[in-house]
Amino acid sequence: MQNDVLLTNVRPMAGPATDVLILDGRFAAAGTAVPPGIATVDGGGAILTPGLVEAHTHLDKSLLGLPWYTNEVGPRLIDKIENERRVKVALDIDPARQSERQAILSVSHGSTHIRSHVDVDTEHGLRGIEGVMATREKLRGLIDIELVAFPQSGLMIRPGTAELMDQAMQAGAEVVGGLDPCGIDRDPKGQLDVVFGLAERYGRPVDIHLHERGEMGGFSMELIIERTAALGMQGHVTISHAFCLGMTDRTYVAELTEQLARNCIHIMTTGPSGTPCPAVKELRDAGVVVCSGSDGIRDTWGPYGNADMLERAMFVGQRNNLRRDDEMAIAFDICTHGGAEVMELEGYGLEPGSKADLVLLEGESLAEAIVTRAPRRLVMKGGKVVAERGRCIVEAP
Repeated sequence: MQNDVLLTNVRPMAGPATDVLILDGRFAAAGTAVPPGIATVDGGGAILTPGLVEAHTHLDKSLLGLPWYTNEVGPRLIDKIENERRVKVALDIDPARQSERQAILSVSHGSTHIRSHVDVDTEHGLRGIEGVMATREKLRGLIDIELVAFPQSGLMIRPGTAELMDQAMQAGAEVVGGLDPCGIDRDPKGQLDVVFGLAERYGRPVDIHLHERGEMGGFSMELIIERTAALGMQGHVTISHAFCLGMTDRTYVAELTEQLARNCIHIMTTGPSGTPCPAVKELRDAGVVVCSGSDGIRDTWGPYGNADMLERAMFVGQRNNLRRDDEMAIAFDICTHGGAEVMELEGYGLEPGSKADLVLLEGESLAEAIVTRAPRRLVMKGGKVVAERGRCIVEAP
């Protein structure tokens, strides 16, 4: 079969070199007989890992491939939100084309799964949802894309958005999103009623952007924790950014962390350079699952980003002072298994029976792979090659 292959001379998780057999798109158990005539790929001593997981991005609004955008946006969050909503049409941000460009770039860098927050608002309706869904279908077999219906412009402050969110879930979005219940909507109870109401109605997880800092963010986080516990949604709620966990009151942060762990609420951090943010080792030591993502890539919010989750592991490592090789392995785990657990992926990993979604990395160790970020030797999805030597098998539009 096309997805039967023998990988020779590969080093699973930078361990000793071995051969790895893939049958029907899944990893076979050690000692399984190798079928005669099977396709063979020489790994050249590369590190074999599961595919990287881009657990937080915005596929619908990247400016990849468009003329340079001169950013003159004000400093507030609401300035960026309102500016983006105004210029989407002027900049020809076609969600289908732009999401395809970014997703193909992700494949080339070794990501096999993406969770994308997609804007839902009363000016653009479900255009973003429809565009990213088109990309998901077009690239099916190359990368898996999960959609979060995301009320970027606010939910309660823009009447009609709640109804559009409901339509997005009916259309097939997998996750219910939210945004700063206090800071943007100024109605935390109202927003969380809608968000968790939709999650309960459709049996879907929740992923809420929480940029609110300090005690305000802590208050919103407490409300999210309360809802999670009341609805029995442990393991199905993610708080993205969670800047409040970087506040100076570490006693309060420890209390919040204990509640997050007890209710199996996950945290997404990008390892940002310019704002307080969660301390990943503290969270993981407490039992909180941590994932990461690129967030916006070359959009109207900022010019940075290249969809490389190895680079994101470096940013998480730098922000959290992860210097030892074993500490850098934590950053790598956040960008792989952490994202997989948050996205509730079945069959993720290198164990026998797991899906052969994998990447071959250059380097003697995971730490070296993160630091050098050489072009990925090989990326496979279900045992089929989807990228090689840093290039996806399909061209971006």
